[in-house]
Amino acid sequence: MAAKINEAHDHIAKAEKYLKTSFMKWKPDYDSAASEYSKAAVAFKNAKMLEEAKEAYLQEAEAHTNNKTLFHAAKALEAAGMMLKDMQRIPEAIQYIERASMMYVENGTPDTAALALDRAGKLIESQDLAKAVDLYQKAASVFENEDRLRQAVEMLGKASRLLVRQHKLDEAAVSIQKEKNMYKEIENYPTCFKKTIAQVLVHLHRNDFVAADKCVRESYSLPGFSGSEDCIALEQLLQGYDEQDEDQVHCVCNSPLFKYMDNDYAKLSISLRVPGGGKKKAPASAADAGEGAEAGEADEDEYAGGLC
Repeated sequence: MAAKINEAHDHIAKAEKYLKTSFMKWKPDYDSAASEYSKAAVAFKNAKMLEEAKEAYLQEAEAHTNNKTLFHAAKALEAAGMMLKDMQRIPEAIQYIERASMMYVENGTPDTAALALDRAGKLIESQDLAKAVDLYQKAASVFENEDRLRQAVEMLGKASRLLVRQHKLDEAAVSIQKEKNMYKEIENYPTCFKKTIAQVLVHLHRNDFVAADKCVRESYSLPGFSGSEDCIALEQLLQGYDEQDEDQVHCVCNSPLFKYMDNDYAKLSISLRVPGGGKKKAPASAADAGEGAEAGEADEDEYAGGLC
């Protein structure tokens, strides 16, 4: 341990020497200094001196910045952020990773920037959902600007789910619509159908039946939607909700199509209630059941295949 600490301080001393100027040396040697700071950071890290390792990485980043090597400066900032993560100082870590992502963009490597923002989002999710949403949305914007819609829509999906988890349903509705538009643009129509289900659940939890109905109507223009399992289920759900038929809504919302969605949407499905408490169908009496048996058998084929 002591050997690693001494090694680290030796590298720091060498770095400082490279940064000094003299009558014969007019310009600091930023490249060599950055290399020494990097070695010092690794030595401090191996000695479990994480605060000192973080500072060494920041000094490395500064040397690279002065040397106009922004990609390496960003990498050093990310490394400093990881030291903070290991010290359980996640919000501070996120600040350095965000700074690194801006440098990546400035350096002309936006994909690396977006991936850094994605990693930051994962780090902060357990502590600050709102910040995680912000990071995922920024990552989506970077990918979208590069016309990488598949990657962009994946980031948006993460943001949408976290907005639902926070019960920010107005924002979630906007985010899901943007997802749906992107999936339509890349012609992934089956996923558009799933996003329509998510939209409807969000709008019904917002008590906005009109918006939910509009989402379904607009989806009829998607190839393959009309007559699909998703379409039939949504029609039954909206009918049950509009008629305050609690049994029908419960039946649709507890079907495998809804229950096995992403967890945040599945929770919306299970917790959906019709307005005013709804009404349940009265159980048939024994006499009614006997009289209706033949009619039921005759009509059986008519309702075969329905969810409810």
